[in-house]
Amino acid sequence: MLFSEILSIAIDSFRTSKVRFALTALGMVIGTASLIVVVTIGLTGKQYVMNQIQAIGANLIYAYYEGGSNASVNTGSSNDYLTVDDMNAVLQQVHGIQAASPMVEMHDRIAVGGGKERDLLVLGVAPAYSTVRNLEILSGRFFDSQDSMARAKVAAVTQQFAKKVYGSEGAAIDKDIKISGIPFTIIGTFRERVETFGQSEIAGDTILIPYTVSRYFTGNDAVKQIFFSVSDAGDVQRATTSIQRVIQSRHRPQSVYRVENLTQLLTVAANVANAFTVLLLLMSLLILIVSGVGIMNIMLATVRTRIREIGIRKAIGATNREIKLQFLTESVLISLTGGVVGTFIGLALPFSVRFFTEFRIPISGISVVIAIFVASLVGVIFGTVPATRAAQLDPVEALHYE
Repeated sequence: MLFSEILSIAIDSFRTSKVRFALTALGMVIGTASLIVVVTIGLTGKQYVMNQIQAIGANLIYAYYEGGSNASVNTGSSNDYLTVDDMNAVLQQVHGIQAASPMVEMHDRIAVGGGKERDLLVLGVAPAYSTVRNLEILSGRFFDSQDSMARAKVAAVTQQFAKKVYGSEGAAIDKDIKISGIPFTIIGTFRERVETFGQSEIAGDTILIPYTVSRYFTGNDAVKQIFFSVSDAGDVQRATTSIQRVIQSRHRPQSVYRVENLTQLLTVAANVANAFTVLLLLMSLLILIVSGVGIMNIMLATVRTRIREIGIRKAIGATNREIKLQFLTESVLISLTGGVVGTFIGLALPFSVRFFTEFRIPISGISVVIAIFVASLVGVIFGTVPATRAAQLDPVEALHYE
């Protein structure tokens, strides 16, 4: 028999039992659509997490002093903090550093409207801090190199602080605020591009002032952290190692310094997103397997109702191979039809979101190929048993079957 004849017979069989064909294919529609949607959800979640982390600064490297080893404690050595000279040494010796900023941390209690007082976190940073930390300037501006060199008494405040104290970001501009009794003029408001919920060095009520001014409050060159930004994300790991080497070489061997980046966090986030996607895919595959069992049961019932037809076809010369191919083709057609319809339904969700909103949901072409392949494979696997049973029927007994 030609394959076209087999296909024609299969289509005629489906036409005579449209409801049974539709209900059997429905399971594949649901399973395939869920597979496409699951992959889309996984990719969307992964992209969202990556974008959030990269908004903090995918090229960000930060160094801080952790303390001395037991040897330094036993000898009574003093703390060996990082200094601006360490930052300058790194800028000279490590290639690929785009920007850097020291950070000094101070705490103060200021008076706000109505005679109330508020605890305040003051960070002394360089003008490059805005670039390194990828801050979003909401109103006004961030202090620049001229402000830093002139030791200008200027400040940038968080959006949260500006709203609490002055009512809005714009209202805070040009207002004076006293830090340790010294008036500073607010020239800008900012926020982190990704909400870190106080887990970064920036708290809700935070004021940034030039590092050159903050030195008058600390009285020394020590800094709490140094932030670096590299020009190429691919150089982050190399630069991290080089920065660690340069800093360690400038201090006592017993002193412990940490130089870290977000690369590991990106890797962990990607692994978690992939694991979540795999888990959902397994659930979708379970639905497809259940659908395959349904196809097998329907095809077994079809074989029983068409035993006399099988006997007649064998009597006029049909081989076991042709009979097996006939029923296997019908099984694959049911599965493949459900898979194609399910694929269109699964793709309708991300495309509709893209059409009606500005949110760009990623669409995986591989998931479409996998869905169609799995649908075909389910048809072959679960159609083999009914097709084999039909092919093994004895033609004499089949002709006498009532």
